[in-house]
Amino acid sequence: MSRMPENTVIIVAGPTAVGKTAFAIQLAQYFNTEIISADSRQCYREMSIGVAKPSLYELQIVKHHFIDDHPITAEVNAVAFEQYALNATEAIFRTHSVGVMVGGTGLYIKAFCEGLDAMPAIDPALRIQIMLQYEEEGIGWLQAQVEEKDPSFWEIAEQNNPQRLMRALEMVLQTGISITSFRQQKKQVRPFRIIKLGLELPREVLYERINNRVEDMMKQGLLKEVESLQAFRNLNALQTVGYKELFEHLDGKITLDTAVENIKKHTRHYAKRQMTWFKKDTAICWLQASDEKLLENAVSFI
Repeated sequence: MSRMPENTVIIVAGPTAVGKTAFAIQLAQYFNTEIISADSRQCYREMSIGVAKPSLYELQIVKHHFIDDHPITAEVNAVAFEQYALNATEAIFRTHSVGVMVGGTGLYIKAFCEGLDAMPAIDPALRIQIMLQYEEEGIGWLQAQVEEKDPSFWEIAEQNNPQRLMRALEMVLQTGISITSFRQQKKQVRPFRIIKLGLELPREVLYERINNRVEDMMKQGLLKEVESLQAFRNLNALQTVGYKELFEHLDGKITLDTAVENIKKHTRHYAKRQMTWFKKDTAICWLQASDEKLLENAVSFI
């Protein structure tokens, strides 16, 4: 095992369905430590199948933080995650010199590693105007506005997340500057070492895994899970691929087959945006997820 000169957090990043959860568990077992999830949806107790939450067995063999920690009605964001993860890291370091963080929510990982930049205050009248127009004209209007007025953010955005899109739109209309510019200020220096590992696969392999995962989710009962959450469908947590499409089916707007195909397509698009985000981080050491010596190669970076 590598000798750690100081407390270290190993971050495992990459697109959805690439195999991050299984690999993070291998790493945690190798270093006899715990995992912090950096996934913006797995923290909700009521969402399981559609967010590919670790299995009960996986949660038993390695202690996880930020899984099932919040009710779906809680407003969880990158600011809240930053503080939660720093507290969890401090707790892990009381008994371990290494912690593992795993997830595909790039903004959460950035918040943990560097802190979040201070954002300028938004005129409440502008915020209300955007919200009302979104409610009247729908997400298509909102997406078109952000794509036109803040194309650099649009490239990496969760394009079906209205809250994030409205935040970006109000920022560019208020300041004339992309919201991404406010994420490039002075970075926080953490009192521990951070090593970032990225998992990737050839696009066609990843897309096949995404398609197969969606089929597996349907077999596991995703439709039933979505049915149970209809009363909460307007919450930010459920503006998520896999849930929105099935809500449309339950509304009678599309067939089940179409909903499933849309989930596959939108998940592939999401994976592409995740890679766009992570590839901009030059500190990430990239590894092929299918490599038989993945763990051995990863440890060599550490």
